[in-house]
Amino acid sequence: MEEVRIIGGGLAGSEAAWQAAERGARVTLYEMRPARSTGAHRTGNLAELVCSNSLKSDLEHTAPRLLKDELRAGSSLLVRIAADAAVPAGGALAVDRERFSAAVTEALSRHPRIELRREEVASINAGAITVVAAGPLASPALAAEIAGLTGEGGLYFFDAISPVVDGETIDFDVAFRAARYDKGGPDYVNCPLTKSEYERFCDALLSAETVRPHDGMQDEAKFFEGCLPIEELARRGRETLRFGPMKPVGLRDPRTGREPYAAVQLRLENLMADAYNIVGFQCHIKYGEQVRVLQMIPGLERAEFIRFGQMHRNTYICSPRLLRETLQMREHPRVLFAGQISGIEGYTEAMATGMIAGINAARLSRGLDAIAPPRESATGSLANYLANADARNFQPANTTFALLPPLEPEERKRVKRKADRHRIQVERGLKAFQDWLKQAGEAG
Repeated sequence: MEEVRIIGGGLAGSEAAWQAAERGARVTLYEMRPARSTGAHRTGNLAELVCSNSLKSDLEHTAPRLLKDELRAGSSLLVRIAADAAVPAGGALAVDRERFSAAVTEALSRHPRIELRREEVASINAGAITVVAAGPLASPALAAEIAGLTGEGGLYFFDAISPVVDGETIDFDVAFRAARYDKGGPDYVNCPLTKSEYERFCDALLSAETVRPHDGMQDEAKFFEGCLPIEELARRGRETLRFGPMKPVGLRDPRTGREPYAAVQLRLENLMADAYNIVGFQCHIKYGEQVRVLQMIPGLERAEFIRFGQMHRNTYICSPRLLRETLQMREHPRVLFAGQISGIEGYTEAMATGMIAGINAARLSRGLDAIAPPRESATGSLANYLANADARNFQPANTTFALLPPLEPEERKRVKRKADRHRIQVERGLKAFQDWLKQAGEAG
């Protein structure tokens, strides 16, 4: 079998390496950290989670759960390790980040068919079977090489990281543990705000001094709509935060017995219960300003911050011009893209595209044709979006029911409830993906 080269040891690259090696391919996995780091990563571990520790909903008949079920069906290494490193998060799958990345690093380092090279890659051989999974923070040299290979140098968006609070500094006389509508366990810490407290918080947020992105990036900011900094949300209207990350719906303050005017939620970061991520509070205001503004939140007046919000540039290609549904380049079919650099957004989405790229790279190494995942599946819908979205207005996408094929009109008339329609979509999608895996198994 021909060697498979994988550039980048993030979520997509790690999953791609595992999938290709498990199917018999010899894999060389390149990761430049820790020799060369980025402005967002903190360790040299593979599959390091940067922005959050959440892999989104794990509730039945949801689009994120379907994507994870497809990964489970494909014997995903990362989803299996995520289950082992899980922390309480209501109906979501969240992980202890350090345990998760350390376990992924150990598993890939031990695999007999994977060679891990800690070095920067600055060139891509279009004639070699290569998975480009460099992530959104590719080094300048590799980014320039990708731009030359694809002819796409101008696409990017800015992403922001949420602050993390020391759990021992939260005031639980004010904050309370609960999940929305009591779904799941009381895995979230909730800080309630009155109308006047909310108004003062918004005023302080809007007046806070912001910072420019790191690494000398002076381009006009292009924010991904699913990951807007809180100060950008606040600028869109006085009530925007109350209908977004500060939504109080489904919560009841035990001190008053009523739903608060607004609420800030914190989610456990690790199994030691000493670190909490402020949910949806990604921001890029100066660190001193973050302390001033965030300590205005009831329950966080004496909060100590383990990590402040940050902002970094995410680079991605215009996949509709460049990729097939197999994640191969149209002009260079031995080169595949996976992860956020391909134009998807989300940790689980990165894993899923890594799985597809790894499976197809293994097929190519055996002289077989790559095959596209089925359109009915969540993974196939992502691949379809990457290959067929409007190239003129291309933006990164998460997995949602909007990407899945809708029911036929007659069936929609017969199935009235949206929840029932979603259940049908999920069942059909998973079945189609399981059948596709059997077909893809020709490589192994």
